[in-house]
This record gives sequence, structure tokens and C-alpha cells, in this order.
Amino acid sequence: MGAGSVQLARVFGIRIGASPSWFVVLFLLIYWLSGLFNDLLVGYSNTTAYATAVLGALLFFVSLILHELGHALVARRNGIGVTSIELWFFGGLAKLTREPETPGRDFRIAAAGPAVTLLIFVLCCVALALSNVDVERAISLDIDRASPAVGLLAYLGGINLIVLLFNLVPAFPLDGGRIARAVAWRLTGDQNRGTRFAARLGQGFAYLLMGFGVFLLLRSEGFAGIWLLLLGWFLAQAARGAVVSSRFSERLEGVTVADVMDAEPIAVPVETSVLAAHDEFFGRYASPWFPVVDRFGRFLGIVRQESVDGAVSDGRPAMTVGEVLDPDADTDSLVRRDTPIEQLIGSERLRRFGALMVVDGEQRLCGVVTLDQVRRALAAAVPGPVVDAS
Repeated sequence: MGAGSVQLARVFGIRIGASPSWFVVLFLLIYWLSGLFNDLLVGYSNTTAYATAVLGALLFFVSLILHELGHALVARRNGIGVTSIELWFFGGLAKLTREPETPGRDFRIAAAGPAVTLLIFVLCCVALALSNVDVERAISLDIDRASPAVGLLAYLGGINLIVLLFNLVPAFPLDGGRIARAVAWRLTGDQNRGTRFAARLGQGFAYLLMGFGVFLLLRSEGFAGIWLLLLGWFLAQAARGAVVSSRFSERLEGVTVADVMDAEPIAVPVETSVLAAHDEFFGRYASPWFPVVDRFGRFLGIVRQESVDGAVSDGRPAMTVGEVLDPDADTDSLVRRDTPIEQLIGSERLRRFGALMVVDGEQRLCGVVTLDQVRRALAAAVPGPVVDAS
């Protein structure tokens, strides 16, 4: 996921992307809904049925995005960054910068998505009831004919109910599994034990899905069978990965950023001219960027060599580095000295930039931790080949 992702929009500053596999699912969904609405919208033209199918497919994916936004916004409120929301073959995924630090935060983030989906389902039911439609029959699509509006509401209500119930299955990595992990974490006081508990449930559920997929294949229901086999395989791999990751995290217990960081990073004072930065920093040290600090040592941002070289070439050598700070640099990518090193595993910010700034409580720069340093720490924790933190 993420490879070849196409940006669809930005919502609250969060990138909404779609992988190529999502477009395949979109096409198949429109194809299936065209037949559904063609039978349901009696008295309407094929063009109307097709347009309703396209709108229904798009609204379904909008509801998935809203589900993931629920996770993302609650994560933000709990101090966890969100890099993007990705739509792909099996739905959507909010990509967080790190794992929650407490079971309470884990529970709130996991429950937020299903809460949004429940709200969408309730709103669809209310709208159907106000339209004088039998809600139960409409949600199950047990109706002979309907208008495009009623058909859309019935379909969206029914599909969001399925998404809600499926996601609440207590099997990691589903939302229900993450809720189960948070509960087990709270009861045992150990996040890794909670993760393994939920992941074992996830593996069991995945095998049940694959078994049912084989059953459907034997009954000549090829598409549904293959879909469940693929979904079950994905869930089994994700759950297995969570078990391995939890055992690995136990070996890293007690190792913090302070143990691996460069405690004496080279930083450029904000009032330094670009000419001085060019000669005294980029000309002396082999680095494409440097952190910039104010006179109190507080981290302000990143200055890149191309920005400094550009300012000098343009005849503006007296400009300060504070005027050419990288506008795209994520100044929120900061960690503390006591941050457990395991929280950096899989960090997209670390992978993308190659380093994270370490600051104290007053935002003073006290170190830099790089991707190579994290990799070496992981390699030291596990005998054998170097583990890739990206």
C-alpha cells in the first residue's frame, strides 16, 4: 500500500490517496451496483440506474474515508500524527506516525472509526424512516422497487452496517481486534501481551474466512470465494506480523532514543547568513541539510543546501538561513530523549526524511536520531541480518 498511490484530496491537511487496486474495486463495484439498481429502480432508465450505481460506489468510498478520518482525527487529539489515508483493495487505512502510548488512547482511536460508521448507518435509517419506507426491509434490499434516493439510502445503510459488524469482530488488525488489544493491555498492563492476544484471535478469524472462501469455491461461487481467500490471507499475514513485532518489541524494552542518538548535532544559528552557512557548514560537512536553532537553542526547522546555494547564486548572500528554511520540512517530527526506540519502527517520517530531531521540554535541540542509528539498534537486538526500520 502507498506504492503508486494517487492523491485524491486533502482533508484537514491529511492526504487522501488511492492505490491502483482501489480503481479495480471501484470498477467492479460500479458493475455490480449497475445490475442491482437496474432491478431496483423500476420505471427508470438504464442511464439513471448506471448514474445511481456510480454515485453509490463513490458514496460508499466516501463513507470509508469518513471512517478512517474518525481514527485520524481522534489520533491527532491524542497527540499522534497522521501521514495519510489510503484507499486500497480491501478498504481504507489511516497511517499513523506511531502507536498509541496508553491503552486508553489505543481504545479511543480504534473505536472512533466504527463510531463514525454507526452514525452513517443511523442517519441512513432515519432518512429512510422519514421517507415512509420499511427500514428493515430497505436495509436488507428486500424491496421490489424504489426511487434513486431511497435505493441509495438503502444500499449505503446496508453496506455500512456490514462494514460496522465486520470491523467490530475482535480480531487484529480489524478495529474490533484493536479494541480487544486495548482491553487486554489495560488488564495485563503489557501492550505486547495485549497485541499477541488480539493477533491470535485475528489469525483464527482469518483461517475461518479462508475456510469459508474454499467452501464458496466448491459451490461454484468463484468471485466471493476468491475474495474471502485473499482477505483471509491478508488478515492472517497482518496478525502474524503483529505477533512477531510484539516479541521483537520486548527485546527492545528499555532502549530509548537517548541511547542511540547523536547527542552533539551540528546546528546552524538562525541569524547566520546564507553565505556563512555555505562556507562554514555545507562547505565543511558532508550533509545536505542542517537543523536551525534560535539563540536559546530551540529547534526552528531545517535548512537545505539547495536553498542556501540558490540564495547565494541569486546574489542574496546576506539573507539569513531563517529566511530560507525548508517550507516542506515537517517541524512536528520531533521526539524526546526518553521516547522508546520501538516507537520509531515503521515511522514514515523517519523513513522519508532519514532523521528525527530530539528536543527537550522547551523545544531545545539536544540530539538527532537517524535511520541508520535506529537500524543498528534493531540489528543489535536481533541476531542475524540487519533489520530494516523502514
